[in-house]
Order: sequence, then structure tokens, then C-alpha cells
Amino acid sequence: MKIAVIGGNGFIGSRIVEQLHLANEHAVVPVVRGASSLARPARFKLEWRLADALDATALRTALEGCDAVVHAAAGRGRELERMPAILCAAAAAAGIKRVVYLSSMSVHGVTPEPGTNEHSPLVTTHASEEINHRVIGEQVFFQRCERLHLEGIALRPGLVYGPRSAWFADLVRDLREGRAWWFGDGRGIFNGIYVDNLVSAVFSALAAPAAATGKPYLVGDEDTVTWREFYLATTALVGAHPRRIANVTQIPAEKTNARSRLRRLADSRGVQAVVPVMPSGVKRFAKYMLSTPAGPVDSWAPQPTRAPAVTAELALQQQCRWRFPHKRAARALGFHAPVTFALGLKRTAAWLAFAEGESPRVALPAGADNSSEARASATARAE
Repeated sequence: MKIAVIGGNGFIGSRIVEQLHLANEHAVVPVVRGASSLARPARFKLEWRLADALDATALRTALEGCDAVVHAAAGRGRELERMPAILCAAAAAAGIKRVVYLSSMSVHGVTPEPGTNEHSPLVTTHASEEINHRVIGEQVFFQRCERLHLEGIALRPGLVYGPRSAWFADLVRDLREGRAWWFGDGRGIFNGIYVDNLVSAVFSALAAPAAATGKPYLVGDEDTVTWREFYLATTALVGAHPRRIANVTQIPAEKTNARSRLRRLADSRGVQAVVPVMPSGVKRFAKYMLSTPAGPVDSWAPQPTRAPAVTAELALQQQCRWRFPHKRAARALGFHAPVTFALGLKRTAAWLAFAEGESPRVALPAGADNSSEARASATARAE
């Protein structure tokens, strides 16, 4: 079977590509936006293809000859609503039946009610517009799958951590610099999933019987972990001090600035309606303006110590008292998380140590895989 992975250069997508390739059971075709995104997938001898996940014509061409597709492309704002329709149309035009779409647990909100599962109705009245866009995107996905007779499966993972996780690296930096924080002593549930456990769920979805399609599936680690346990385990692995973690007891008021107002404008229906016909140069300039700092930064001047950056969304996430169940995925897809939380966190910390230039504490046998991920995994296994 030939499997296309849209977003095959990202944190999750690149790992799906690697695991599919190394399993040597299926041909894998990473689909990336541009040639500059080929650094990771081009390490292997693969048939890569170029296509923007929002370009219907290019995506249809990129999926030709494939038997299944995994959508792991990142998006934001109304892009999350547009991508599923383009994905399904391209898959149908290419003759693909099985489509695996990576959604998120967040469609249930950041503080779901106890008892929430896949049968719980989704709403678009969340305080976070990003969550509302994601809900609509998943609904569009299933509507288009039904209309085009596709075997669609949506996976709803929790917060994904693992090697190459940018948010984990940011957390470690904050822990070391005394800017990390937790809400209410970190007693809330951390609904996370190690990246290889998510990849295992993708494999299960690709191999699932047709009767299991047309449904969403919550997936996560097998362990029940609190945010406090997650932070303390991380500090022990990265050389940070737990006493420097600030305890937050009040949700901060949302602050708006020029950057956030510009983002809302970019996400508006009017702007998004003309995005497909915008010249590529204009789109690149707009992305640059949205991603660069608001003002000049003097790299020679000493930078002041920043206070903990408390956000309302993360504070709400840390108040979660419900561990999402994975029974449906286990029963219908045969999914189980093969990597424990402790081992997954060790592997993630070992990768970060290598990425920061630390020498691995374990020598690999001659002829073994000498990639950063392999050395990081070997270090973690030795621990």
C-alpha cells in the first residue's frame, strides 16, 4: 500500500513518515509545501511530492497513485475549516478511500465535563476561536467523507510531546530560567500523548476495518498523569529546580494587542476568501509580519528576566479533572499506547539534551543508526 502523509515535514508528520518507512511494510510519500521542507523526509530514499494543503489542484496531483492518506498538516484559524474539504476532494479525485485526519481532544474544550467521550456533542461556542475552527473543520471532514464515500477516521490526540517538540523545548527553557508555572499546584489532569503512541494510533487507523470508519477516536497515553507529575518528572530529567515553579491561582484576563488584532483580521472570512488567489510573495510577507517580533531586539543589550507568561488557555487546561477515555479506539481500532509515559518523557529529554549539544552518555554499536533520534533513544534506554 502506498500512503501519502500531508505535512510530512512537521513534528508529527515527519515521525509518521519515519515509522512507516522503517517498518518497511508500505511505501510512504511525504507531501510538503515546498522544497525547503524536505530536509527531514529527504534523509530517506522516498518519493516525495510538493503541494500546499490549501491548494486543491496541487494536492490532487500529489495524491495520484496513493492508496491512503494521512493528514498531519498544521493549520490555524479558518485554515482549519478549509483544509478538510480540500483534502477529501483531492483524495476522492485520486481514487483514495482511506483518509486519516488528525484532529484534537481540544474539540471538547479545554475543561471538559467528567464523562466526556466521543459521543459527547461538539459545540462552536468555546471562548477560544481556534477551538471553534477546529470543531467546524472536523465536522466538515466527516460531511465530505460521507458525501464522497470515503473511509474517514479522525483521531483526537491530547497534547503531543516527544523528540522535536517545540513546546516541550520552550517548557524546559522556562523551567530552567524560573519562568515556569502551574495552576492550582498542578493538580489537573495532563491529557498528553507521546508522539510514537500517536503514530501507533495512525497505523491502527490505516489498518482498521471499514466498519470502524466514519467515526472520531480519542487517543492518548495509557498512564494517568497530573500536570504536577509531568512538570516534576521533567525537572528531574533536565536539571531544573521544582521550587522555581510559580503557583498560579487566578486566570489572567485576556490581553489584546496589535499582533492579536492583526491575526483576527487575517482569520476573517473576507481575508480568507481571497487567500487562494493571493500571489505567493504576498502570502509569505504576511506570514513574516505575523511571526516576527513587534519591535527591534538589541541582541547586545542584557535582556531582563521575564516573569512567567501565564496564559488563560493553559491555565484552563491545567484545571482539567477528566482523563479522556480511549476505550473506543482500543475496541474498534485495536489501539494501545506501546510507550509508557516515563519512557516517552525520558526519550524526549534525551533528544533535547542531544539537540542542545550534550554528548550522548551511551556509545552506539558500530554500524548502528547514528541519527540524533537514535542516539537520544539509546541514552534514554540506558537510563
